Amino acid sequence: MAVRDGFLLAAAAWVWLSAVAASAFDDVPTAAFDERFSPLFGDGNLVRSSDDRSVRLLLDRRSGSGFMSSDYYLHGFFSASIKLPKDYTAGVVVAFYLSNGDVYEKTHDELDFEFLGSRWGGQWRVQTNVYGNGSTSHGREERYLLPFDPTLEAHRYSVLWAPTHIIFYIDDTPIREVIRHPDMGGDFPAKPMAVYATIWDGSAWATEGGKYKVNYKYAPFASEFSDLAVVGPRADPVLRAPRGAGDDQDLLGLMTADYAVMTPQKRAAMRAFRVRHMTYTVCYDAVRYASGPFPECDNSDEERENFSAWGESKTVVMRPRARGRRRGRKAGAGARGRTDVASS
Repeated sequence: MAVRDGFLLAAAAWVWLSAVAASAFDDVPTAAFDERFSPLFGDGNLVRSSDDRSVRLLLDRRSGSGFMSSDYYLHGFFSASIKLPKDYTAGVVVAFYLSNGDVYEKTHDELDFEFLGSRWGGQWRVQTNVYGNGSTSHGREERYLLPFDPTLEAHRYSVLWAPTHIIFYIDDTPIREVIRHPDMGGDFPAKPMAVYATIWDGSAWATEGGKYKVNYKYAPFASEFSDLAVVGPRADPVLRAPRGAGDDQDLLGLMTADYAVMTPQKRAAMRAFRVRHMTYTVCYDAVRYASGPFPECDNSDEERENFSAWGESKTVVMRPRARGRRRGRKAGAGARGRTDVASS
């Protein structure tokens, strides 16, 4: 199948998944930048819109850029619509994440969306990370291809962090659920975290293990953040306690909101996404974790079968794009030209 046709099929499947998993996300209140966030680094490479409802983060030879929330939160729902840089973006990393690394240097918690650039325009990969109590040495990473071109328009990326579970969403579709297991111990994030958004040079590892670096001929690389949403109880990061008398009620509202409840329909949409688009998960990585899967892994025979089919766990299937069609030949067969990433 030609790459373009395959991409259209993936996009159509994504529309179906989003419809199946649809929820009341549109009711989540968004905030102006000044209400919830502050610049972190980058000076002129952080550009706020005139209405203060969106931010452009730029990476050039001089610097990347980023911002962070003005408060820390003990659990919550955190969301942003993000449009990623286009064209050649190898080595570029855009991140939307929670962390308390500036308070707990050696025992920090972290929940990440990391967007990893590509040599081929819109073919970004997404990585999610779950770290608790400084557990990066045995981190819980997963990577996925996207069923759409994230450089054409903004898509919403969200994290639900509750005391009992974590859910990562792309648009209205859940793509990963981590249910807190007693054997996780301190590996489950449990200390107040701030919200961050950054763009930076990840040449050392981001694209094919660092094989392809950032090429500043294509700079500046611009990522756009809008629809910024932070819902949850504010907390003191040192005392690890909520601030404000109404925060217990805030937690109850969080736990009963649509985005915190995994319905059978949403779980089916999540399974469908993972089977088609997941390219790596720690749950089936017998090379890196020979002692077996993590206790919270919800093992799926279908996912495990696909993982075995990938061979080396970090390999992405590459398909050639034809420069033209010849009668009697499939598009792309034997062509020498641009190569695109496609899910198998």
